[in-house]
Amino acid sequence: MQRLIIRLMREECGQDMVEYALLAAFIGTVGILTWQSVGVGIGSKYLGWDTGVQGLYNPPDPAGS
Repeated sequence: MQRLIIRLMREECGQDMVEYALLAAFIGTVGILTWQSVGVGIGSKYLGWDTGVQGLYNPPDPAGS
């Protein structure tokens, strides 16, 4: 077991793959957080627009006054 650990510390053939995997994970995490933030912003803008549009319609009075 000790030989395996020493060999892994000396060899660098898998180092690039680990670095690319970490970079991809970082970019993915940032992308997800950004997408969630954009979604919240779009949702709040839509809610404000929807509230304003619903206030424009005044149905006729059924009593006929």
